[in-house]
Amino acid sequence: MTSRFSSSQVGALCVLLASALWGTTGTTATFAAGVSPLGIGAVTMGLGGLLLALTALGSILGSGKRILDHWPMLAFGALSVGVYPLAFYTSMHLAGVAIGTVVSIGSAPLAASITERVFDGQKLTKKWCMGAVTGLVGAVLLCFAKSAPHGHGNPADAANVVYGILLGLVAGLTYALYSWAARRLMQVGVPPRAAMGSVFGVGGLFLLPVLFITGAPFLTSWANVAVGLYMAFVPVLAAYVLFALGLARVSATTATTLSLLEPVIAAVLAVMIVGERLPATGWAGMSLIVGCLFILTAPSSKPEPETA
Repeated sequence: MTSRFSSSQVGALCVLLASALWGTTGTTATFAAGVSPLGIGAVTMGLGGLLLALTALGSILGSGKRILDHWPMLAFGALSVGVYPLAFYTSMHLAGVAIGTVVSIGSAPLAASITERVFDGQKLTKKWCMGAVTGLVGAVLLCFAKSAPHGHGNPADAANVVYGILLGLVAGLTYALYSWAARRLMQVGVPPRAAMGSVFGVGGLFLLPVLFITGAPFLTSWANVAVGLYMAFVPVLAAYVLFALGLARVSATTATTLSLLEPVIAAVLAVMIVGERLPATGWAGMSLIVGCLFILTAPSSKPEPETA
């Protein structure tokens, strides 16, 4: 009996579910009173990364030799994990939740495609190009629609928005890089949970000093404690287990493009919970992003031609 879904479709579904969970982080962070964006980033990927490593400890130990044989890739991915949340949450703090999320996640597919083209020589399919362009146009519309800052930090002036956008680009690049590094470990025989757990575990160690310096406000109220636990367990522990399963079945380029669902979820939650208003251009942008997801996940009846 054959499965109704191909391996790539299952992988895409796992990435989409992970992206939906990631989309809750910006709104959730607004409930952590007095916590800096560095503290939010450190507890999310620091504590969350260590938890992810602990749940995969048996698999990591079983693949220890193979992981150590490729330690440069592990270190590269872990360093990217350490930089990503600090850039991402500071971007949202300066430019607003929606803009920070859109720039960070919207730039990741391009960064991933360049990474895979440079290091792996991978060519891009016409289907991917069509989906990526559709999604990126949608992300740009959504970004411009959310010109009013919101979230747990308000930009003081236009310069802060520019800095937030630049940090969003750093976040998009490092997201693409740790996704690529984890997939490379999987391609040399490291199981998905071991690859993701080892990269995030070492990355979490890098973030512990930041958490030690900035994490005290998490202990000032039960609400802040709840936010910290949610950020570590749901958008990291649960979501990255799903993401690892997805990366084992689709390329890093496809995975990061599918992650364009995240800013859609972030914008919807900002409207429903934070009280933001989304103009028509914003809804048009989200429609294009959803269209991008349909393009990328639709089954192909014949092999896709590649672009040079």
